[in-house]
Amino acid sequence: MNNNVQSATGLGSLYWDNQNKAPEEKSDELTQEDFFSLLTQQLSYQDPSKPADNDQMIAQMTNFTMAEGISKLNENFNSLAASMTSNSALQASTLVGKKALLESETIELYSGEVSKGTVLAKEPVDNLSLTIKDDKGQVVEVVDLGSQPAGAIRFEWDGLDKDGNPFPPGEYDIVAEGSINGEYSSLPMATFKNIESVNINGANGIIVNTKEGAVKLAEVAEISV
Repeated sequence: MNNNVQSATGLGSLYWDNQNKAPEEKSDELTQEDFFSLLTQQLSYQDPSKPADNDQMIAQMTNFTMAEGISKLNENFNSLAASMTSNSALQASTLVGKKALLESETIELYSGEVSKGTVLAKEPVDNLSLTIKDDKGQVVEVVDLGSQPAGAIRFEWDGLDKDGNPFPPGEYDIVAEGSINGEYSSLPMATFKNIESVNINGANGIIVNTKEGAVKLAEVAEISV
């Protein structure tokens, strides 16, 4: 009995919802049917001795058709923009948890993972080395990369000390130095940062958020798992 009562109540609710719906408001927009109705009225009241110019009638019809076409085109563009925004949000969500290659002076070390990065050299460099320091400023590792050609120089750090013991996970300072044309100097670097979240920001597109801050996806050099 209880099930029957609940079922009947549900149907009654649906019925009264339909009965109580407000009448649909009529649109003030001039449709093609309205236009031809007005055009017919115009022809019926015209002076037979001064009939309407065919060119004027054709111009009116053309203008109305163009206006209607532009209106529909705008609707289609709005629908396309909404669809693209939805697709962008879906694609952006897949970036969370991956790593973005960003210009940085630090490198992130994760338990059981090899940390990677890139030294950016505009010219060939000799005696290139990486100095890695902990949060207390103590040197924990020096990586010798030797002589390297100009370009993006990839490197890896296993995060292990000389005895093979892992350093604590966290963020470490890293400096790249080498000799270019006989002059010893530091070089810019890029390391992989964990993507914590992403935003869809209108004209700015997809924004990637890491510990380094927010950056446009278009400015990210590389994405890694």
